[in-house]
Amino acid sequence: MDPPFSPLSISREFKKETWRHTILLSFQSLGVIYGRLSTAPLYVFGTLDPEDIDPNKDLYELFSFVFWTLTIISLLKYTLIVLRADNDGEGGTFSLYSLLCRHAKVGLLPDDKSGNEIKPYHGKSSCNRSVESMARNAIKKCKASHYLILFLALFGSCMIIADGVLTPAISDVPVTSSCAILVCIFTLQHYGTHKIGFIFAPIIIFWLLFISGVGLYNIVHYDSHIIYAVSPVYMYRFIRNIDFERCKLLGSVVLCVAGSEAMFADLGHFSKKAIKVTFVCLIYPLLVLSYAGQTAYISKHLGDSKDVLHLSESVPKRNIYHAFTVLSLFASAVGSQATITASFSIINQCQAFGCFPRVKVIHTSDKIHGQVYIPDVNWILMVLSLAITIGFRDIVQMANATGLAVISGMLVTTCLMSLVIGLYWGKSLLLSACFLVIFGSVEAVYLSLCLLSFYKGAWCLVLFVVLSMIIMLSWHYGTMKRYQFDIENKLSVDWLTNLSPGLGVSRVPGIGFIYTDIVTGIPAFFSHFITNLPAFHEVLIFISFKSLPEPYISPSQRYLIGRAGPKEYKIYRCIVQYGYCDCIRDTDDFEDRIIQCIGEFISREEGDFEALTSPEEKMIAVGRSMADGSPLIPLTRADSYIGAASLATSGALSPFGDPSESSCPPARRKKVQFVLPPNSHRMRMSVREELQELVDARESGTAYFLGQSHLTVRKGANFLKHFLIMMYVFLEKNCREPPVALNIPHAALVEVGMVYII
Repeated sequence: MDPPFSPLSISREFKKETWRHTILLSFQSLGVIYGRLSTAPLYVFGTLDPEDIDPNKDLYELFSFVFWTLTIISLLKYTLIVLRADNDGEGGTFSLYSLLCRHAKVGLLPDDKSGNEIKPYHGKSSCNRSVESMARNAIKKCKASHYLILFLALFGSCMIIADGVLTPAISDVPVTSSCAILVCIFTLQHYGTHKIGFIFAPIIIFWLLFISGVGLYNIVHYDSHIIYAVSPVYMYRFIRNIDFERCKLLGSVVLCVAGSEAMFADLGHFSKKAIKVTFVCLIYPLLVLSYAGQTAYISKHLGDSKDVLHLSESVPKRNIYHAFTVLSLFASAVGSQATITASFSIINQCQAFGCFPRVKVIHTSDKIHGQVYIPDVNWILMVLSLAITIGFRDIVQMANATGLAVISGMLVTTCLMSLVIGLYWGKSLLLSACFLVIFGSVEAVYLSLCLLSFYKGAWCLVLFVVLSMIIMLSWHYGTMKRYQFDIENKLSVDWLTNLSPGLGVSRVPGIGFIYTDIVTGIPAFFSHFITNLPAFHEVLIFISFKSLPEPYISPSQRYLIGRAGPKEYKIYRCIVQYGYCDCIRDTDDFEDRIIQCIGEFISREEGDFEALTSPEEKMIAVGRSMADGSPLIPLTRADSYIGAASLATSGALSPFGDPSESSCPPARRKKVQFVLPPNSHRMRMSVREELQELVDARESGTAYFLGQSHLTVRKGANFLKHFLIMMYVFLEKNCREPPVALNIPHAALVEVGMVYII
C-alpha cells in the first residue's frame, strides 16, 4: 500500500549515515550551501570607500571584526547550536516555529484548532512532559505572544526569500553578462540539488583554494603581523573611538556571514553532519586565510589606487589575474545557489502551514525528501533578480540591501531559537536568555549599522518584505476564517442519518468521496447539496487532510479511519495526516489506498485496538501490514475509462445530465478492482458482507464532492478585513488547485459552491 520509499527509511538512513555518505553530501553542499559564504570576500572590503579608512588602525580592527563575526555567528551560533534544533532533518525559520507549535502550543494555524477533535501524532520530545514550566504556561495562555511568534516566523521567511532575490543580482560583471548568468542559474534549478551540487562543487573548491592560497601568499609577503589582529583587543579599540563615519565601515562587515542562514535553511537538502564537517574543516579556515591575506595586502597598498579594496587587486601576479577573473565569475554565479535553494525550502514549509498560496512543489530526490524545486517561485525569483540587476546597477546599494536582509533573518532565528532552548529542549530560562543576549546583541548592533544605509539601496528590501508579508498574512487570514466558518456551520451526522426515503432522499449505487477540511460533522457544502438535490451514495467517505507541524508522518500513523453514524449507513471518515515534507495526493491510486484502509478498518474494528477517541466517533490508525493478510486484494485491469458513479445514472438527479455528454471526457487510466482474499470464509459474516458491499460499491463507480468557497466580507467590516479578504480571493483564483483536486476525472467531479460571509 505504501510506496517502497517512506520517510521512516529516510530517518534510518540519516541515523546510520556512513562517513562515505557524509563525504559525498559534504561535497555536494559545497556547490549549494557554501557558495554564498565563499564569495563574501568579493564584497566585504570591496563595498567600502578607501577614503573612509585609516590605514594605521582601521584595517587591523576591521579584520578583527570579520574574524570574530564569522566565529561567533557562523561557527558558534549556527554550526554548533542552531543546527542541533533540526526538526527531523528539516531546518529554517518555520522548522523552529514547527517545534514551538508542537511543544509550546503556540500555533495559530487552522489545523491546530482541531486539537480537541482528534488526537494528533506526536514525535519524540527531549523535554520533560510531566512538569511544564511557568514560562511555557504563560506563553500558551497569552494569545498576543502567539501572534508575535507567527509574525517573527513569517518575517524571517520573507528575509530569506528576499536574500534569494538580492544575492543572485550582486555581481561585478557588466549588466548584460550578469543578466545572462542569472537566466542560466535559474534555468538549471529544475535539475535538483543532487545534480547542481555535483556541477557547482568543483567550482567552489577551486575558488576557495585559490583565494586562500593568495591570502597565505599576501600574509607572508606583506604583513605577517595581521595574525595578531584576531585578538578582540582590536575590536575594543575600534569601539572606543567609534563615530558615525566609522560606524558605516561595520555595515559591510556583516556580509562576511551572508550565507550562514542557508546552512540551517538548507538542512533538509543534506545532513547535519555533512554541513558541520564541511564548514569546520574547510570553509572556516580557508575564509579566515583569505580575509587575513586581503587585509595584509591593503595595509601596504592603501592609497595606491581607487580599487585597492577589491579582492582582485590582491592577486600577486598579473598572469594569474585572468584565472581569478574566470573563477570569480563562476563563483559569483554559484554563490546565489544557497539562497535560491533556501527559498524553495522555506516556501515549501510555509505552504504546508497555510501561510503561502498553493504552488507546485517537485521533489527532486527519491532519497532526501527535503530536496525540492518550485517552478513558479523559481521564475518569479528570476524576474525580480533581473529587475534588481537592471534597476540598481550599483553593487554597493545591492550589498546594503543584502546585508539588511541577512542580519534581520539572523536576528529572527536567534529569537525563535531562544524559545526553542527553553520550551522544547527544556533548558533553564537563564540559558535561553544568555543565548538571546549574547547572539542577539551582536546582531542587533549590526542591524542598527545596516539601517544607517537605508536610503542607499536598503529601502527596496522594505518594499519586497511588505509585499511578501501582505501575501502571507492575507493567505493565512483567509485560510483561518474559512476554516472557522466551516466549524461554525457544520451539522451533526445525525442530521444526515435521520434523512429517510420518506422525506424524498434516496441512496444511489457507488461511492461518494467528500473532501472537507473539518474532521467531525457534516460540512456545510454537502448539507447544502443534499438539501437541494436529495440523494447520496450508498457508501460515503468523508476525507480530511490534516497538516501536522512535522516534516514527515510515518505510514502507520497517516490514515485514521472511523465510522460516522450507525454501521448500517456505511458512512466512513478518513483523516489523512501528513507533514510539511510529505507528498500524498499527487498519485493516481490515492482513493484506492483509502478503500484498502477502510477494508483494513472493517476487519480490525472488532478488535478495537490502537483506538483513538474523538467527540463524535472512534478512529483507528491503519496502514500496517496485517498478520493474516490484507482484507482486500487489488487487481489491476487493462486500461479502461474511469466513469463516475454519477447521481444522474440512477435517475435521482437528472439536472446533471448524462456523464457521456460532458464536454470533459473521462480520463483513460488503469482501474483497480478489489476482491476478497481466498481465506475470506474465515471472516465473521458481518465483516465479509460489509467488505463485499464496499467492493460492489467501488465497481459501481465513484464520485468526488468538493466545496467551492466564495468569501465575502460582512457589511460594516473595517478596511483591513476588506483588504485581507480581497487579497485572499485574488490569490486563491490565481494559485494552484487544492491538492484534493489533483488527478480527479472531470466527469466524476462535483463542485458545490458556498458563500462564506466573514
